[in-house]
Amino acid sequence: MFDNLCKFLAESFSEDYAAWLLGRPIKLTKLSPTELSLEPIRADSLILEQSEDLVLHLEFQTEPDPTMGFRMLDYRVRVYRRFPQKTMHQFVIYLKRSKNDLVYQDSFQMGETVHRYQAIRLWEQPSEVFLQSPGLLPLAVLTQTSDPTLKLREVATALEQIEDNRVKANLMAATSVFGGILLAPELIKTILRSEIMKESAVYQEILEEGEQRGLLKGKLEGKLETIPLLKKLGLTIAEIAKELDIDVELVNKFVANQNN
Repeated sequence: MFDNLCKFLAESFSEDYAAWLLGRPIKLTKLSPTELSLEPIRADSLILEQSEDLVLHLEFQTEPDPTMGFRMLDYRVRVYRRFPQKTMHQFVIYLKRSKNDLVYQDSFQMGETVHRYQAIRLWEQPSEVFLQSPGLLPLAVLTQTSDPTLKLREVATALEQIEDNRVKANLMAATSVFGGILLAPELIKTILRSEIMKESAVYQEILEEGEQRGLLKGKLEGKLETIPLLKKLGLTIAEIAKELDIDVELVNKFVANQNN
C-alpha cells in the first residue's frame, strides 16, 4: 500500500515533489517503466517522471534494501539508453526511522564504475516545506519532530484549508496511512475525520485490493488481509466489519492475533 500511495502522490502532485527535490515546480508527466528497453526490476516501487530535458526517479522505502545501489545504477543506464540527452535525478526517500547504515548509502561501486544518487531520510527533514505544499502534507508527520501527534494536528489543520473535497479526502486518507508508521490508529482517528476519507480514491483502492486478494486467496482471507489497512484509516471494528460484510467477532479475533 505504501508503494501505491507514494506513486499516487508523486504523480498527482508532481510539481510539489519537483519543487521540493529539484528546487523548482517543474511540470512532469509519468514515464512508464515499459518505455525502458528491459523488464524493470521492481516496477511496483518505481516512480519515474519526465519533462523535456530531465527524468526524476523516486524510490520510497520503509526499510533499508541492500540492493538499492545496484538498482539505482541499473535504472540510470536504462534511462540513458532510452533518453541519452536527458538529465536524470535519482532519490531514495526513507519513510521509517532507522539506524541501519544502508539508509545513508548514496552510491554504488562496481570495479571502476561509481554511481551516485541522493538518499533522503524524512525524519531529518524540516517540516515547513511539507506543511506548505498539498502533495507533501501526508509525509509531514514523518519529518523532523519531537512530537508526531502535534505534527499530525498541524497537518490536519492544513488539510482542512483545502477546498476541493476530493483532494482533501485523498490527502487525508494518505496522511492516515503514513501516520500509522508512528502513531496508533485510535489516536489518528481522533485527529483526522474518517468519514471524509471514505470518499477518497485511496480508501476505494484499499477495498478493491481486498477484493483482488480474495480472488487470489479465497474471499474471506482476502478480506481479512484488508483489515490492517482499514485500521490505519481509523475505522472502528464495527465499521470494518460492516464495510467488509463480515462478522464483528471475526474482525476482533483477527486484530487480537495481529497484536499478539
